[in-house]
Amino acid sequence: MMVVSCGFSNAAAVSAGGSVIINNNNNLGYASSYHSMDFNPVSVRRLVSVRGSGSVNPRCEFAFDSNDDVGSSPPPSVVTSASVSALQALKTSAADRYTKERSSLMVIGLSFHTASVDIREKLSIPEAQLPQVISELCALNHIEEAAVLSTCNRMEIYVVALSQHRGVKEVTEWMSKVSGVSVSEISQHQFLLHNKDATRHLFEVSAGLDSLVLGEGQILSQVKHVVKVSQGVPGFDRKISGLFKHAITVGKRVRTETKISSGSVSVSSAAVELAQMKIPESSYDSVRVLVVGAGKMGKLVIKHLVAKGCTKMVVVNRTEDKVDAIRDEFKDVEIIYQPFSNLLSCASESDVIFTCTASETPLFLKEQVEAFPALTSQSQRMFIDISVPRNVDSHVSDLETARVYNVDDLKEVVEANKEDRLRKASEAQLIISEEVHEFEAWKDSLETVPTLKKLRAYAERIRASEFEKCIEKMGDLTKKQKVAIHGLSKGIVNKLLEGPMQHLRSDETEGRTLDEILENMHTLNRIFGLDTEISILEEKIRSKMEKAKN
Repeated sequence: MMVVSCGFSNAAAVSAGGSVIINNNNNLGYASSYHSMDFNPVSVRRLVSVRGSGSVNPRCEFAFDSNDDVGSSPPPSVVTSASVSALQALKTSAADRYTKERSSLMVIGLSFHTASVDIREKLSIPEAQLPQVISELCALNHIEEAAVLSTCNRMEIYVVALSQHRGVKEVTEWMSKVSGVSVSEISQHQFLLHNKDATRHLFEVSAGLDSLVLGEGQILSQVKHVVKVSQGVPGFDRKISGLFKHAITVGKRVRTETKISSGSVSVSSAAVELAQMKIPESSYDSVRVLVVGAGKMGKLVIKHLVAKGCTKMVVVNRTEDKVDAIRDEFKDVEIIYQPFSNLLSCASESDVIFTCTASETPLFLKEQVEAFPALTSQSQRMFIDISVPRNVDSHVSDLETARVYNVDDLKEVVEANKEDRLRKASEAQLIISEEVHEFEAWKDSLETVPTLKKLRAYAERIRASEFEKCIEKMGDLTKKQKVAIHGLSKGIVNKLLEGPMQHLRSDETEGRTLDEILENMHTLNRIFGLDTEISILEEKIRSKMEKAKN
C-alpha cells in the first residue's frame, strides 16, 4: 500500500491492485468525498518527500508498505515515475470529482437555534432584494437553482447544487461577501442539510415545528411570500419551486389536521405576552403603549394587544392609511396615529414600546433614550423589539431606566402549554414524513427525464441515418413514397421505444416502485452508453464557467 498525503488535507491511497483512493477535504469542515480510479502500480521502497514551489500542492509525501526493504534506495527513475504518476492521479481526480457527483438539494443557513440576533441581522436580506439575490446565487459556478427564506428568526438559502462541496463553499463565500461577516464566523453558526434532510427541514419550518413559538402561523405566510416574490425569476426553477410549493401544502395540512396553531402564539403575540408577564398587574389599566410600525408585524401586535384587553394605544407610522385600516378593524379601541417625526416625543411619554419596522438602522439610540424623562408608573421603560435588524440599539439595555427585549428573549413565553404542543408536534411529524416521501419520489422521478430525452435522441439519430441510406439505395422515389417510408421508420422507432419509455415513467397504475424506475434508468444508461448524469453535469458546469470568464 502507498499513501499519498498532500497539503490542504488531501490524501490518496494506492492499493496493491493498482487503484488510487483520494480523500478530498475542504477547509470549511464539511464531509469528505472519496473517489477511486485506475492507477499503474509502481515499485517504491521507502518514504520519499517531494517538495514543489507550486501553491496548489505545497507538500506531497509518499509512504510505502512497511514490508518493503526500507534500507534500500529506489532508482531515481522509479521515484520520478511514482511522483509524476501520483500527482497526475491527483490532478485527474480534481478535474473529475465534481462532474461525477449527483446534483444535490441543499439548505445552508442560520437560525435562532445556531446564531444570536446580532449575527442574523447582519445576514438578513431585504424582501426587495430577493430576485437579485437569486440571480447572484445562480451565477455561481456550481449553483443551478436558488431561493432565500429570510425572517427575524432565520436566514436560509436553498439551492440545487451541481457539486455539494463546491456549492457550499461558493454560497458561504457569497454570504460573507454581501454581509461583511467572515467565512470562519459564518461557519461557526451555520447549519447544512442535504436532499431528504433539507426537504424535511423546510416542511418542518413551514408547519411551524422549527419556530421559536411552536406552531406559529406567520412563518407559513413568509414561505408563501417567497414563492410570490420569486415566481418567474430565473433560478427559481422546477425543483426549488416545487419544494416551496409542496412546503406550503404541508404547512396547511399540518395545521388543519393537528390544530397545532390553536392555543399557540406567534412572535407578535409572544411579544405581547412577554410585556404582560413583566408589567405589574396593578399597572395593566394605566400603562401607556406605543407601537412603532403598522405593517404586518405591527398589525399583529395591535391585534394581540386588543385581545389582551388594551383599549388605547399610540401607533407611529410613516403614513396614516395603514393606521386608518387598523382603526376600521378595531372600532372599539382608541388608536392614535403619530408620524415618524414625533417618534422620540411619543416614546418619551410611553411605558411600553413595541418596535416592528423594516428599518435597517436603529430607531432608538442610547443617548436618545437616556434623555427621556423618568417614569412614574414603573421604574424602567420597556422596549420590546421584534425587528431584524433590530430597531433598538443594543447599548440602550445598559441604561438603568430601560429594559430591552428582542426576539431571542421570547423563549420565556414559549414554555407555557408545552406538553400539548409537543403532542401535536409528534402528530405533525408523521404527516411530514409522509409528505417528504411523496416529494422525494417526485424529485427522484425527474432524474429519468434526461434519460428519456437521451434515449429518444439516440434512437432518432439511428433512424435518420438509416432512413437516408434507404432513400439513397432506392433511387428515384416520389414525395409520397418518401413520406411513407419516413412515417414507417418513425412508427417502428416509436413502437420500440414505447416499452422502455413506459418503464421510466412514474405511473401508479403500473405498480412500479421508484427504486424499480431508477434501476430501469441505470440499466438503459448502461446498455446504450447514455451517461446522462455525468454528461449533463459536465455541460452545466462548463457552461457556467465559460459565462464567468466572459
